[in-house]
Amino acid sequence: MIIKRDVKLVLLIGLFLLFLCSVGSAQTKVEKKVEKKIEKLCEKTMKAMQKQQYDKASQYLKQVFLLDSQFAKAYVIQGDLYSLMMQAEKSVEAYNKALKLYEKPKPMLYFVTAEEEMKCGRYEEAQQNYLHYLNAYTSQPPLLEEVNKQLENCKFSIEAIKRPMKFAPINMGSAINSEWDEYLPTLTADEEEFIFTVRRPRDKKTICNFCATEEDFYNSFKKDGIWQERQPLGPPINTSYNEGAQSISPDGRYLFYTLCNTDFGYGSCDLYWAKRIGDRWSRARNFGPPVNTKFWESQPTIAPDGKTIYFASNRPGGEGGIDIWKTEMVEEGVFTTPENLGKNINTKYDETAPFIHADGRTLYFVSDGHPGFGGRDIFFSSLSHDNQWQTPVNLGTPINTPDDEINIVINAAGTTGYFSSDKEGGFGGQDLYYFELDERIRPIPVTYFKGKVQDAETGRTLEAQIELIDLETSQLLTATTSDPETGEFLACILTGTNVLMNITHPFYPFYSENFQLQESYSELEPYEKNILLRKPKIGNTFVLRNIFFEFDKSELLPESHVELNKLVTYLKNNLTIEIEIGGHTDNVGSNVYNERLSLERAKAVYQYLISHGISASRLTYKGYGENSPIVSNDTEEGRALNRRTEFKIVGYK
Repeated sequence: MIIKRDVKLVLLIGLFLLFLCSVGSAQTKVEKKVEKKIEKLCEKTMKAMQKQQYDKASQYLKQVFLLDSQFAKAYVIQGDLYSLMMQAEKSVEAYNKALKLYEKPKPMLYFVTAEEEMKCGRYEEAQQNYLHYLNAYTSQPPLLEEVNKQLENCKFSIEAIKRPMKFAPINMGSAINSEWDEYLPTLTADEEEFIFTVRRPRDKKTICNFCATEEDFYNSFKKDGIWQERQPLGPPINTSYNEGAQSISPDGRYLFYTLCNTDFGYGSCDLYWAKRIGDRWSRARNFGPPVNTKFWESQPTIAPDGKTIYFASNRPGGEGGIDIWKTEMVEEGVFTTPENLGKNINTKYDETAPFIHADGRTLYFVSDGHPGFGGRDIFFSSLSHDNQWQTPVNLGTPINTPDDEINIVINAAGTTGYFSSDKEGGFGGQDLYYFELDERIRPIPVTYFKGKVQDAETGRTLEAQIELIDLETSQLLTATTSDPETGEFLACILTGTNVLMNITHPFYPFYSENFQLQESYSELEPYEKNILLRKPKIGNTFVLRNIFFEFDKSELLPESHVELNKLVTYLKNNLTIEIEIGGHTDNVGSNVYNERLSLERAKAVYQYLISHGISASRLTYKGYGENSPIVSNDTEEGRALNRRTEFKIVGYK
């Protein structure tokens, strides 16, 4: 499930090995007998390399250099050998020796030298050798597209190195990491649960007969700020097949992941989902068509709206290679036809490992198509106000390197990044690390509302629908449900927006809250509040917290429509209920004035309900003025709470 950049390398090496066969004889004058012996040793070297017998190839080359230390072709072969052994610095050294020894080097030698210099981060030298390669041809050179792409990478890298990002990764420690590979992390918005993939040697239970390793999920919970000892997620999620490339929803209720090489899927890798109820995961379900196909679908990530899922696929209809796509879960287990994210995100090369931040507007992903440092780099793109993805931004050095980066996830607050690396000093293989994110590449900060939904009288936990809605645009920001066993929920809240929170249950009147988090909001302190739903009994009163009027007037503001439409829906679903609309003010101004203003505002709500199909026979309205405060009017906060609209159940038809 991790894409490696080895296909291109093999291709280039293959091309250059063919080139070597046509290279002329030695550049030094040696006896014919010695020359024949050298050529024979070179042939043995190349055959050993083709069989991946690198130690044997090295011994043959040592013999060549003893016979003739200035034999240019041998240094080219040595450069190839070091390249195959992934020792780029030594490869560059050998190729450069060959370039000096040849009076007129073949153009391909400049090309492969530049490719190895890219791997070393020697971008200015690589730039020069790519230009030498182009200048060696009087007509259009082969590999022109590749060279132009790499020249663009060189230009970008030379400038980016001058502006390094803050990057001080910290190993997550032995509670998380082991001698095996740990990678592709994901975490909940409250940063209390951390899930990741572990790749270990296969055992007798491994079903995949041709798989050398087994991939399973592990998780860890944070206690007193410390990640606890990891545990396998266990059945029914972990199976004898290879699970990986997972994403947990911000509230921890859904897990989306990839399952590969099964005999019951649609392609090589398919997308699956599972739901958590209490502390138990359901059996995973295949996304099915139209999401899964005979092609490769992998690496899902869920947006905070609870329905938009981004993933990587090489299915046809994209920009080329592997692209990033999105689908929507219109209801549980039902998905829309995937939509390609388009040319601003996808290229003719590969875009993989998408991660949508909890802000719902910042997408991180891996690409070798956008300008970068030569391998697969991590980028991010922001969604504009007209819902267009902006030009991707490279995360810069030293986060990105000449090597291939795998993925990154960012916490909801936008301050901390998590990634995997096989850097020295770890526990073995790929380890998981975290680091403070440079302010230049941070997403919009997000906090969250966390609580429990219960019956106000009995304390019984309830499975309710929780929605966060942008009051200005009426756009759904987040949709989730409280856990049916625990009543617990978590919903992300984006700074810089005026947010309506609506909690609904089929047998209770809806509950609403309003959050006004300015962009200057920096504390990122979560809201934690238990929600008590009251049954619709005669005499019970319910506050409509998201009804807004013009200052000192009774004209409804457009931001009120979301809440009013919720009330319309509730009344249409409960046809026997009769209600009174009550208007309330603070104590600023005269009592007479406040009673008149509150009456007019209650009447405005009454008229809105009638205009949207609610019978007037079920409705009354009354203005209470300042006479029924719910808190003291001594503070502005208190006065704001007292300025409210309510509805009271007064009877049943």
